[in-house]
Amino acid sequence: MQQENSHRSRRIARNTLMLYFRMIFLLIVGFYTSRVVLDALGENDYGIYSVVGGVVAMFTMISGALNSAISRFITFEMGKGADACLNKVYSTSVTIQLILSVIVLLIIEPAGIWFIRNEMTIEPDRIPAAIIVLQFSLISFVVNLMSVPQMASITAHEKMSAYAYIGILDGLLRLGVALLIVHSPIDRLVWYSALMTVSVAVVRMAYGLYCRKNFPECRYRPVFDRGLIKEMFSFAGWNFIGVTSGVLRDQGGNILVNLFFGTAMNAARGVAVQLNSAVQGFVTNFMTAVNPQITKSYASGERGYMLSLVRRSSKMSFFLLFIIALPLLFNTEYLLQIWLKDVPEHSAAFVRLFLVFALSESLSNSLITAQLATGNIRNYQIIVGGLQLMNLPVSYIFLKAGAPAQATVAVSIVISQICLVARLLLLKKMIGLSPGEFLTKVYLRVLAVAMVAVVVPLLVSGWLPDTFAGFCVSVALCVISAALSILFIGCAAEERRMIMSMIFARKGE
Repeated sequence: MQQENSHRSRRIARNTLMLYFRMIFLLIVGFYTSRVVLDALGENDYGIYSVVGGVVAMFTMISGALNSAISRFITFEMGKGADACLNKVYSTSVTIQLILSVIVLLIIEPAGIWFIRNEMTIEPDRIPAAIIVLQFSLISFVVNLMSVPQMASITAHEKMSAYAYIGILDGLLRLGVALLIVHSPIDRLVWYSALMTVSVAVVRMAYGLYCRKNFPECRYRPVFDRGLIKEMFSFAGWNFIGVTSGVLRDQGGNILVNLFFGTAMNAARGVAVQLNSAVQGFVTNFMTAVNPQITKSYASGERGYMLSLVRRSSKMSFFLLFIIALPLLFNTEYLLQIWLKDVPEHSAAFVRLFLVFALSESLSNSLITAQLATGNIRNYQIIVGGLQLMNLPVSYIFLKAGAPAQATVAVSIVISQICLVARLLLLKKMIGLSPGEFLTKVYLRVLAVAMVAVVVPLLVSGWLPDTFAGFCVSVALCVISAALSILFIGCAAEERRMIMSMIFARKGE
């Protein structure tokens, strides 16, 4: 068993490295393309694209619940070793997505146009372009929807090399879009939306071709298994609460900012969201490598390994994000000036708050995977999803009372911590996860790491010049301080010995 767990750990490490290679490439491309796109579109059009995309993303609450169900069922069947059922699950998933695509289009098309014309704060002469952007966003949404079974198969098989290479293709296409935007034969906002839709279609086609070639179960055949459909919809129905709450928190907050402050503030929030998404991608990649093993270990009855993996991956998610977030928190303004030609006002405050929110949420990633693995999610989603649904009304109350736009993110941070406590209490009954053990082995350790790591950068930051040399020194101090705090405070003795042995082994090679 120990040898098997060691093999699993190496597989996680190997897959994580592949995904990091993908992420670093996408990070570099993303920073460059964001700067080019913001400069080419201008602040207002960039804000329109952000908020109109948010209107479409609001409806991911319809599909997101089923997407989680598809990923869970495919991975769970693999964990049980039920290969014969995989094709049935895959084909049923595709059938469900086809039906859902039609439903989503029928809902979003009229609702989105009405909302743009009547509720959004957009200059009248830009409304036609915004409506066209909505159409392209809808096409991209449906294409992404139809690719969920293929992506779920890739992650369930833990073929992260394919995920990495197709991700690089995605980055190259986005780079091409950014370079082509200045040569637009039509309205630049419309041209950009059209090119992004083509990019999405090419990437999703690549996923489909890879799955069809490498996974025998990824051959669609018309299947209408009432029992399986009922089971998946029951799972998705309760998960709908959690997905809806997350979408309303993120995209609902974006729309509230538009209603109270206009598209210029949306541009500032959009810049922060893009930077935060790029940084948070490092944790997402790590969890993409870990999630299948959490679900498979639950399906095979290895509860001890599962609980250990949940705690360790929760802690490592925070550390992976923190070592990148700390230098960003101390050098936000300088980084934004390097990244963008014209930095939207209030961007720095949004960036810092989103990074703190991402750190808070990173502790819950493995907990969410664990509860989905059980399939028994009704009470969990009612309680945690209900708490998350409070983001929108509470944010509205604060904005109505005169709070700044950044209050929408501050509210999310507070509610995120409340949800973490609720998850721990619920998972104690669901899978036997001890809240006290999580508190001592995870939460208090990451809190101690954060408190100690900020001391040196905080003391030195006021003395450093606002130059590139000063920036480099600040980043180095932040990374070293975070790394040492993680190694000597955050890691248990066994984890520290393993890391040190890996470092010295590398030196000896």
